[in-house]
Amino acid sequence: MLGKKLNYEEIYSIISDISTGKLGTIETTYYVASSFIKPYSLDELYFVTKSMAECGEKLNLKERVVDKHSIGGVPGNRTTMIVVPIIASLGLSIPKTSSRAITSPSGTADTMEVLAPVDLPVAKIKKIIGQIGACIVWGGAVSMAPADDIIIKVSKPLSLEPYDKMIISILAKKVAMGVDFLMIDLPYGPTAKVHSLKTAKQIAKKFVAVGKRFKIKVAVEMIEAKQPVGAGVGPALEARDVLRVLQQHKLRPKDLEKKSIYLAGKLLELKGFCPKGKGQKIAEKQLKSLAAWQKMQEIIKAQGGNPRIKADEVALGALNYEMHAKKAGRVVAIDNKVIEEVCVNLGAPREKLAGIHMHCRVGDQVTKGQKLYTLYAQTDGRLQLGLIAARNKAVVRIGR
Repeated sequence: MLGKKLNYEEIYSIISDISTGKLGTIETTYYVASSFIKPYSLDELYFVTKSMAECGEKLNLKERVVDKHSIGGVPGNRTTMIVVPIIASLGLSIPKTSSRAITSPSGTADTMEVLAPVDLPVAKIKKIIGQIGACIVWGGAVSMAPADDIIIKVSKPLSLEPYDKMIISILAKKVAMGVDFLMIDLPYGPTAKVHSLKTAKQIAKKFVAVGKRFKIKVAVEMIEAKQPVGAGVGPALEARDVLRVLQQHKLRPKDLEKKSIYLAGKLLELKGFCPKGKGQKIAEKQLKSLAAWQKMQEIIKAQGGNPRIKADEVALGALNYEMHAKKAGRVVAIDNKVIEEVCVNLGAPREKLAGIHMHCRVGDQVTKGQKLYTLYAQTDGRLQLGLIAARNKAVVRIGR
């Protein structure tokens, strides 16, 4: 907290004590806060990441492993659950461990859990990867970088996720999983986790530099995010979006589809699977031909879910309330932070059916009384809490 540098042995002793429970919640919280107050040096980033990976289990796969990870902070944006089956359908190994929500209405693990169990042991994960080359599981269910999961638990009530801690959290899991090629989705925007392109570039440099020390080839895609990606926000609503894209449903969110194809294509090029500029066409073909959906069915079945599930089945049974435009005009802004607040009031991510479905995008012309978004909740009490939050701050801002 005083900003003094620590060597590897000193950092390892802290991480080891967190992993084994020798440091309690209060001490661990101060440790998390220290990385918010004073940034790590590149050496310290490497030391903490290495310590976290060394204090837990490792996957140790024989084949070359690719991965894609989003830093989060943008509602929806469930591209990982589309990229993984696209990449796996081409025969590449992509074992995906994901986190639950820290500051958002749903993490990839929360959304995948709507379709199949995600808390699988390492032996089961290895078996699935050996059979089908891919999985989408919760990292907290295995003892890979166990200190990270303890740190996430103390960070969540504070809504605190320092950038350096985020870099360490992501890379420690990748080291434990034996990842060789890593695509980072780093969205930025005024209401995203990362507020500016300048900060995004600083974070990207650290990802690449630390990854290099572990011999992981890292590429970072910095994409401006002024609104949610996809229409649904919340576990079941995001799962519905993912299935609609994979099943090529007529109501699939095109922005989610487009971004997933882009990231999958870039990952294929990073791996050297194809020449630069050719990846997106290959990824799009896997999606349009339903090869990616067939691979996702294999993943769902292997993890214990129903591979025949249809997109429109996952969000049934929730209470809902439509919000309408009070005046005509153009949608000039959609506030990601307010969406997150409203969704948490509605019960997300713990209550899977809770969340928001957006009916408009920035730039749309709307008429007075037009439907802007729908609130979903599992109980009337939660729906009322969501309504209070939605009426207190504007989710959608309409101008001329």
